[in-house]
Amino acid sequence: MEQLRTAFESLSQWWFDLHFSHNQKRALGLVAAIVLVLSVFMVIRGNTQSSAAPEIVPVTIAEPEIFVDVTGAVNKPGVYTLTGKSRVIDAIKAAGNSLAGTDLSDLNLARIIRDGEQIYVSPTEKTKIPAGRKFPTKKATPTGPININRATAKQFEALDGVGPVLAKRIVDYRAANGPFITLEDLDKVSGIGPAKFAQFKSQITV
Repeated sequence: MEQLRTAFESLSQWWFDLHFSHNQKRALGLVAAIVLVLSVFMVIRGNTQSSAAPEIVPVTIAEPEIFVDVTGAVNKPGVYTLTGKSRVIDAIKAAGNSLAGTDLSDLNLARIIRDGEQIYVSPTEKTKIPAGRKFPTKKATPTGPININRATAKQFEALDGVGPVLAKRIVDYRAANGPFITLEDLDKVSGIGPAKFAQFKSQITV
């Protein structure tokens, strides 16, 4: 603004030094006034544009996809694509839910599943099996880890290197001493040593 004031004073001095008629001076004054107004407008506009906040563009990050094989006592067994943080219950719903009468208490429905995992829903005596559907007489070894604090003796038998006797020992030890805190607590069960534990460590969780 100081520069505009100085320019205006110089223009005024120049104005008085001119030897124009009254009408000529009046016309030149009008032109000068227009130029001055336009200059002020451009300065104000420039300051407003420079102080405007930059536009923020939101960035959306897509969740990774995983593939899971749902088999056993479900309505539509098959391979399904789910989001990265899906749980067992989500996979079963994707497969059309479990067959009527199926007991899901052996499964940890809240567990987050991993890419490439197979979820096997075991049929029970009350499961209403559709005509033509067959299930293996022996439960297939699950690729997803079983929870050692929820698993039954039958589920422990599905682990590598674990038979009926050792499976019963694990269940009896848990009933007598309470839930396992870590996976390594299974070493306290008679018959489970480092070599045996290494056989099924990747198949269990707490």
